[in-house]
Amino acid sequence: MSRTAATVLRSVLDHGPVARSTIARLTGLSAATVTKQYAELAERGLVREVDTRVPRVTIGRPHVPVDIDVDRHVVCGVHIAYGHTTLALVDLRGRVLAQEREPHDRPAPDWALRRIAERVPAFLRRHDRVPIGVGVATGGRVDDGAIVEHSQLGWKDVRAKEFLTTALDTAVQVESHSRALARAEQLFGADPRARTSLVHLFVGNVVDAAIVTGGGVHSGPGGAAGEIAHLRLRHDDTPCPCGRRGCLQAATSNRTLAERAARAGITAEPSLDLLIEVGRQGDPRAIELFRRRSRLVGQAARLLLDVINPDVLVVVEAGAILIPGCWEELTSEIGERSGDVIQTSFGSDVLSVAAGSVVLSEIYGGPTYFP
Repeated sequence: MSRTAATVLRSVLDHGPVARSTIARLTGLSAATVTKQYAELAERGLVREVDTRVPRVTIGRPHVPVDIDVDRHVVCGVHIAYGHTTLALVDLRGRVLAQEREPHDRPAPDWALRRIAERVPAFLRRHDRVPIGVGVATGGRVDDGAIVEHSQLGWKDVRAKEFLTTALDTAVQVESHSRALARAEQLFGADPRARTSLVHLFVGNVVDAAIVTGGGVHSGPGGAAGEIAHLRLRHDDTPCPCGRRGCLQAATSNRTLAERAARAGITAEPSLDLLIEVGRQGDPRAIELFRRRSRLVGQAARLLLDVINPDVLVVVEAGAILIPGCWEELTSEIGERSGDVIQTSFGSDVLSVAAGSVVLSEIYGGPTYFP
């Protein structure tokens, strides 16, 4: 796919259903060029004409608008988290069509990859779909298709792309979930400011960030850009494995929160899902645990805003999404720039969208992705 075709495809994504003449005006391409590139994209099943007619302001036939073809192709996403692996089918507009989650307990990387290689074909058969490609997203440092380090799982130098490409006999892309979600916000997010300048802050069992400047996602040498696990926080003395206290990941990770809840007798076992359930039922102790975490995340967000100064900062954090009052706690900690901070556009589907977007970002941005 040429760069010109990619430009047309992105224009259809952003504005569709849209007339081809409007694409020409928006992109600065000639009408003939748009028509030619549309034909190429339609042949590959990426775009199609839709039934809605757009009346012309002058005499003549109405325009037949075009849109992304969400029926022909899907991508398969695999998200590897601390306690589970999620499989998902995602359409070309980043919408989750199906997903399933399987728990695991800090598996060895070889076992985890073999299990993914077993599950993906069965998952696809159940839904009778053949994906364009498979995207894998996970926390920690990811570089050139390898999971360089996942501190919570204890993985180092795991050649995930190499193994799964061979095992699944299909195109596989691997990326950190923060960078994948930054690209998802660029492509499908609700706030147009995210197109060119954003910081994406992810708070789960792994706490990390992604940086977008000038429309590009910054990875840095070794994929280390966005590593903020040891960012120091005020008013916190949680011990960190690094030997210091008050590090961001040690203080705010899902694992830390779940263990605190279990020690306090709020939940019967250290489970974030249980803690969320109790919090949504109104237990004040559970709610305060989430609100305290929101305040600490707000500290980190404010530092990132000050240092990087993006147009917008996107936050993924369970309390902000699910527990009343948490978003207000987070934004009040940020202060005058709270208007530049938004929640993820993808709600509870965020991990599935992250995994699918590993491939979707290649489709929309990479002119050589398709043969």
